[in-house]
Amino acid sequence: MTAMTPGSNLPLNAVRVTVDVAAPVRLDVSGLLLAADGKVRSDADFIFYNQPSGPGVSHRSGGGTAPDSITVDTGGLPPGIERIVVTASPDAAGQTFQGIEPTATVRQADTGAVIATFTPPQLGTETALVVVEVYQRGGVWKVRAVGQGYANGLAGIATDFGVSVDEEPAPAPAAPVAPPVTVPPPAPVTAPPAAAPPAPPAAPAAAPAGTGKINLDKGRVSLQKNQTVSLVKGGRPLLSQVKMGLGWEPAYRGRDIDLDASVIAYGPQRNHIDSCYFGRLTILGGAIQHSGDNLTGEGAGDDEVIAVDLGRLPAEATGLVFTVNSFSGQKFTDVAKAYCRLIDGATGEELVRFDLTSAEPQTGVMMAKLIRQFSGEWEMTAIGEFVKSRTVRGMVKPGAEAL
Repeated sequence: MTAMTPGSNLPLNAVRVTVDVAAPVRLDVSGLLLAADGKVRSDADFIFYNQPSGPGVSHRSGGGTAPDSITVDTGGLPPGIERIVVTASPDAAGQTFQGIEPTATVRQADTGAVIATFTPPQLGTETALVVVEVYQRGGVWKVRAVGQGYANGLAGIATDFGVSVDEEPAPAPAAPVAPPVTVPPPAPVTAPPAAAPPAPPAAPAAAPAGTGKINLDKGRVSLQKNQTVSLVKGGRPLLSQVKMGLGWEPAYRGRDIDLDASVIAYGPQRNHIDSCYFGRLTILGGAIQHSGDNLTGEGAGDDEVIAVDLGRLPAEATGLVFTVNSFSGQKFTDVAKAYCRLIDGATGEELVRFDLTSAEPQTGVMMAKLIRQFSGEWEMTAIGEFVKSRTVRGMVKPGAEAL
């Protein structure tokens, strides 16, 4: 067994190797398959707990009691793949590696025999690391100790290697913060990937001013336009079954308002996958279900509810945009108290609320979006943008632009 230092490398004497990454806290470990240009070919080359297998590379979760690991079968890698980088970040949001330096253990996958270990030194503000890489040089597969740190999390690593990360604003390419390696590094890469009526006993916590992301640690959140909330609490994702309740009231007594709530599902390239609305109540194998059409907007509570089982959504569904349209042509200036709220599907607890406090003389509005992060977590952002469209079909393009 060899204790490696940053920049050192060893030839591999096994076709299949496993890299365990352990630390005093739980880590999220991932692997990226890189071509000669130093980038993934597509998001399918990003292997992590929510996408645990790819050609020649697999992820194994330790479940919080054992290290997560990446296994590389060099004989099973596709032609053109020259490097696999193994990354890690603390599972707790915002936690750095200071004082919890991880250790990578490289083993023969079939026998478990230890080949080498590596602990990156002198870590501080890093929230994500490229720990080691398995690469080919001169027809020989080797392992290199890297220890390259990033201060903006796995999103920085992912975008550096070409993985599409749907965030707003889009992250800039990360700048390394760990000391450079002392041997020539691999070729540099650039830019790499029916609910109960709302009657909370206490007012929701207000989100802080600005557009910064917050979580649900302090309870319910009331969003303002363009604010984002991460659907995590205590550092862990919430239950995956949620409901989006949408409601409105007529601005003038005695007038019915027929609005239609919908949700549009998009892929990682903002490509339209499907739409759920009053004429198509179930999509994506039942992962998204619509409560049905409300023709007046009268009555207390949510007028229409869309249930989303985030855990059952296919991997290609990475973004959801919730919209409301006036099929009859009435403008939103005729609507009062339009709102959307995210509800825990299991308990009925209101988690997030967005009240649309202003209106425009248009027939469509994008209320909110849910975006799946590279880590598998979901974030909700209040949109509140008006569109000239009476149907969900006309919302597909502006919805993609809003992601």
